Amino acid sequence: MLGAVILVAGCTGPGAQTSPVGAPTGTVPAARAGGGAGCGSPIATDALPDWADAGFRGDARVPHVFGAGGEIVAVLFGNPLRVTRTDGSTNKILWVARTESTPEDATASTDLTITATLDGVGTRVIRQVAGGPGPSTVDLPQAGCWHLDLRWSGGQDTMDLVYGER
Repeated sequence: MLGAVILVAGCTGPGAQTSPVGAPTGTVPAARAGGGAGCGSPIATDALPDWADAGFRGDARVPHVFGAGGEIVAVLFGNPLRVTRTDGSTNKILWVARTESTPEDATASTDLTITATLDGVGTRVIRQVAGGPGPSTVDLPQAGCWHLDLRWSGGQDTMDLVYGER
């Protein structure tokens, strides 16, 4: 279940904030992590919550972003997320849902559907992660703060992710 993913390096120390779902310390407000004032999902650098650390060893201190409702976490590998990657790395995110998804309808899609809207512009794109939350590569077409609407079988949440140009 461990997948590779991306994002912005975190900082700890004075100024650390609490995430919307109670990540204690070691978070970086999105504005400091490269996002604009309207990009509000902080990047946490403290330990992953117990429900999201399967497959990790020890304290699992990797950059991650909690959904606003606390139903999903995006574990970010590679630093930072970029529209253009010149170093051979990719924009990889491991999506971990708080509860395992089980569709009520056996014919329903189990995919994670990501509807991403660029802040201030309205550009909208849809990405899908086959089989629901799990490892993915999420590339978006422009730099900026992207508001993500996340829907999967049995769950939904929102978050903001910042993509830089290079």
